[in-house]
Amino acid sequence: MENTEKLKNSKEVIAYIAECFPKCFTLEGEAKPLKIGIFQDLAERLSEDTKVSKTQLRAALRQYTSSWRYLHGVKPGAVRVDLDGNDCGELEDQHIEHAKTALAESKARVDARRKEQNKKAREEGKAKNAKKPQARRPQSQSKAPAKAKETNKPVETRALNTDEASVGKQVNVNMGKGNMAATIVEINKEDVRVQLVNGLQMVVKMEHLRA
Repeated sequence: MENTEKLKNSKEVIAYIAECFPKCFTLEGEAKPLKIGIFQDLAERLSEDTKVSKTQLRAALRQYTSSWRYLHGVKPGAVRVDLDGNDCGELEDQHIEHAKTALAESKARVDARRKEQNKKAREEGKAKNAKKPQARRPQSQSKAPAKAKETNKPVETRALNTDEASVGKQVNVNMGKGNMAATIVEINKEDVRVQLVNGLQMVVKMEHLRA
């Protein structure tokens, strides 16, 4: 039983007519120029064929004759053929020039489309890079302040008694917000000169000293 399922698109129609008329149509390599009016011949030969309609044949022929490999074949010295591969005369100059122009325009459109696609791809790539989140700071850096606070815990002190004060004694000076280590260098009643660990000397009241 023959397969009578209708062909779906021009690609399938071209493959089918190339199978039916291999001396006229080809699927690979440079195509031969077709006889003028070959559509009518094709429609008559396939009039009883239920797999393909005239509308499909017309669309398939249009696609076949506008392909780059067909336009390449329309050149000086080439000969047109009918469905059985018989010569139907050489090409006219105007047909050769038309094919040359059509081929150049088709290649230009493809090249322009390719450039547009490349440009769009580059722009999308830039947009994606711009949206990338900034790298987070290492956890070790973010925890550093917490460790520093732990090392700066206030030292518990008590008020220094007057009889405990003596030159050379290590004491703490109450500066309001915290105590600073110092050494007593001179005592003058309630005024005491001390030297801080950074070498700076200052005079403070006895009540500001802590043991």
